[in-house]
Amino acid sequence: MFTGIIEETGTIAALEPRKGTTRIAVSAPAFASRLRKGDSIAVSGTCLTAVEMEPPLFYADLAEETLARTSLGRLRPGSVVNLELPTAAGAPLGGHVVQGHVDGCGELVSFDPVHADANPEETDWWLRVRAPESTRPYMVQKGSIAVEGISLTIATWDGEVVGIAILPHTRRATNLHVLERGAPVNVEADVMIKLALQSKAQTAFDVTLEYILANGY
Repeated sequence: MFTGIIEETGTIAALEPRKGTTRIAVSAPAFASRLRKGDSIAVSGTCLTAVEMEPPLFYADLAEETLARTSLGRLRPGSVVNLELPTAAGAPLGGHVVQGHVDGCGELVSFDPVHADANPEETDWWLRVRAPESTRPYMVQKGSIAVEGISLTIATWDGEVVGIAILPHTRRATNLHVLERGAPVNVEADVMIKLALQSKAQTAFDVTLEYILANGY
């Protein structure tokens, strides 16, 4: 489990297509030295397994499903990715529960400073993302969402596009500052909302004549 609090960013050093998988090499000097083979790691919100470490590089394999469902399939050498290790049991939950199971790619509609004439390093920013259709039932104003693995709060929701307020620190500490308009971004809906809606659907039923007779009414 992750919390969506990005620890640092890394840079894609190489992508090597293989039969059925693609191996990526990520340059992250401080991060690579902490990893062991088999460790889980969230790369821009996608849970991957570290398969090899050669600090400052670590390597992970992308399955065809991962390439198809996430923004990682659009990466190129030099692309910046967000990195997070799993949260240890009992550790403070700084963001929200993020599984690293990306629901789909959204589209970065716009990312603009709230005050255009202010220092871009000091002003808040306004992020707008077109949510994948599969996630839209789980979008709730003031609810949580993970975008590129970042735990964020939905400020506005019009049924298609989420609006999110971004603090200067979040912009600096993540890959948001290098993404361009139209870029695909990984989106994971809040698992708690998913579970709540699934539970409601499973317990809902219609009172029919057959139900009444079968239960002795």
